[in-house]
Amino acid sequence: MGEEMTCPHCSGRHKKRSEDERKKLITRLKKVEGQIRGIEKMVEEDAYCPDILMQVAAATSALNSFSKVLLSCHIKSCVKHDIQNGNDETIDELCELLQRLMK
Repeated sequence: MGEEMTCPHCSGRHKKRSEDERKKLITRLKKVEGQIRGIEKMVEEDAYCPDILMQVAAATSALNSFSKVLLSCHIKSCVKHDIQNGNDETIDELCELLQRLMK
């Protein structure tokens, strides 16, 4: 007891986002969330498989767009800041991240 629980998928690092950046990211995530709910409803209503698959493709595309925006923000802020402060390990971290994302 008293042990702090941490997310096994998180590095433990944090980034202070601007209100504008946060708003843009949340808006994109809410769009994806709405699409997923729509897909769930289609399954519940026994919609035609190709129609569901087209909605899955749209949700996947929206999530990929979110990832691109987040990656761009990361490079322009976190990576840039770390490199300017002599932390070149961030380059290796970015390369590893890109390799994992491009599986």
